[in-house]
Amino acid sequence: MLFNEVGWNFDNTYSKLPDSFISKTSPIPVKSPELTIFNYNLAEELGLNFSSIKKDDLSKLFSGNSLPEGSKSIAQAYAGHQFGHFTMLGDGRAVLMGEHVSKNNERFDIQFKGSGQTPFSRNGDGRAALGPMLREYIISEAMHSLNIPTTRSLAVVKTGEDVIRENILQGAILTRVASSHLRVGTFQYVAMRNNENELRTLIDYTINRHYPNIKKSKNKAIDLLKVLIELQIDLVVNWMRVGFIHGVMNTDNMSISGETIDYGPCAFMDTYDPQTVFSSIDEFGRYAYFNQPSITKWNLARFAECLIPLIDPKKEKAIEIATEVINSFDKSYETKWVNMMRDKLGLFGQDQKDQILIIDLLTWMHKNKADYTNTFCFLMDENFQHSKIYNDENFLIWKERWKERLKLNNNTPEKYLSLMKSVNPLVIPRNHKVEEVLESANNNDLSPLKKLIKVLEKPYEKTKENIDYQSPAPSSEKKYKTFCGT
Repeated sequence: MLFNEVGWNFDNTYSKLPDSFISKTSPIPVKSPELTIFNYNLAEELGLNFSSIKKDDLSKLFSGNSLPEGSKSIAQAYAGHQFGHFTMLGDGRAVLMGEHVSKNNERFDIQFKGSGQTPFSRNGDGRAALGPMLREYIISEAMHSLNIPTTRSLAVVKTGEDVIRENILQGAILTRVASSHLRVGTFQYVAMRNNENELRTLIDYTINRHYPNIKKSKNKAIDLLKVLIELQIDLVVNWMRVGFIHGVMNTDNMSISGETIDYGPCAFMDTYDPQTVFSSIDEFGRYAYFNQPSITKWNLARFAECLIPLIDPKKEKAIEIATEVINSFDKSYETKWVNMMRDKLGLFGQDQKDQILIIDLLTWMHKNKADYTNTFCFLMDENFQHSKIYNDENFLIWKERWKERLKLNNNTPEKYLSLMKSVNPLVIPRNHKVEEVLESANNNDLSPLKKLIKVLEKPYEKTKENIDYQSPAPSSEKKYKTFCGT
């Protein structure tokens, strides 16, 4: 196979870091790889051309049975607070194939997820099931189309081998594309080793790779913390905008690049409820929808702790500086969240009553079990059907207040509708739809999967195709649950 014709351009900088950061390992070959889905649009964005590569050869490549020239496979070491408990971790079922540099000089990690055991597997099988890998493909690509920073999915390959979870499932490998796989947990891992030189190496590497504008900073550690706080606030505000619930916001699942990473038990909220939890392992609602901002702050505080030795030679002074920076989170988040909600409601400028207007709407939605996405569709006159819920007297009173607020700051219907349509999706990956296509895919019918992915490519556009995907799930006594997949 002449994979060099594809356009791979590997420059593997992470593998040159200290040996303690990595473990050299390779994907474990699989029995009979079969390409399930391939993202040609993403391949093109990466500057890769697979048009001349046969399907069988693509299957071998993205299963790890054949490796492209220039790749240098490693597993990365990291740690993490998992549901508040600290653990030393690492890539237990993933292998970083290398860093591909595009023609635009952008650097991307190419990682195989589900590629077999590594030295960090902790007695796990190192494999993944088809359903969770397709789920990550669907959700990550949907997030990209929703204009939310995210890792991407290039391919899913069935392995021809079974994996055992609660049941016997089809095995699969996902090819994940990321700006990097640096995590808060990466810094925690190095910090726990109490090696200041290694910590300095990691900070310099991170800044060189992601934030070269602070290279000459007088205090790189504190400036890196400030950058990451704002990026993570921007990210979680975007999650809140579309009703996304990550489900497993452990520190090892917080990316230093500011991308959404690790789509395990994630899901999108239908009925508005700030306490919504879908993850089967989140028994106490630690990562519930409305807790996501506070957990983000908590995770950032753990990141700040790692940087203490490099913030100031005097530990007490370093803690004081870091604490002050972390405490800036709340005000910044509130400002950005309110502005985001203003956008969702088409409001220009600021009015002292805006926050009350926003809270009153959300309170009404919660009390009346209104659909989060479709309520904003209704306000844009883009609802697929008229729902009786919006005839409620209290909602109509609120709506009149909203219409009065719309008149401020030289607003016009054209202006506010344009703003609203840019931030309020008409379609999201509805949980029941995702489950339907995964069930079909497990039964070797990929057409519903491909149709859903196509619809999710244009979430802000009104099309004939997306009408069928706007409806919430039929009411059921059974609470929807998601599972991690490990």
